[in-house]
Amino acid sequence: MTRSPSGWVIYGSLFTGLLVLVLPLPTGFDLARPYLLAMLLCYWLLEAPDHVGLGTAFVAGLLADLVSGTLFGEQAMRLVVLAFLVQRFRARLRFFPLWQQALAVFALLLNDRLIALAIRLAAGDGAAPWATWLSPVLGFALWPWLFLLLDELRLRLRERSP
Repeated sequence: MTRSPSGWVIYGSLFTGLLVLVLPLPTGFDLARPYLLAMLLCYWLLEAPDHVGLGTAFVAGLLADLVSGTLFGEQAMRLVVLAFLVQRFRARLRFFPLWQQALAVFALLLNDRLIALAIRLAAGDGAAPWATWLSPVLGFALWPWLFLLLDELRLRLRERSP
């Protein structure tokens, strides 16, 4: 039986993802900001599915809407769709090599961009600037490092716990 990480690690990392949403970046880089909250959610859905699920994705999305000032419910819907897809294919994704996981996360983040585009168009805001499409590419590049960092943290905390 494997032990799951404590709640403070999971929710602390998701809180960090929320902080990254409001971290000031230069104008050009701001549009290409990787969706770290979604990537953290993907990791915890893969590694701690008993603690993180659709409800966590929904609440994290509502909080992300509040802190970033987006249409209320937009990120909640996007994260719930992402969480559903990760849960649906969890058995396969967990055992992919890291580069294939990175490709799957890229596809999930690209799907997220398409949902965001559909929401913007339905709300009458028009299409987002082209630089926002760099976000999934940066997520693809960051996924292996993020996965290894969180895995190392999770394993160290498991060794320390009684």
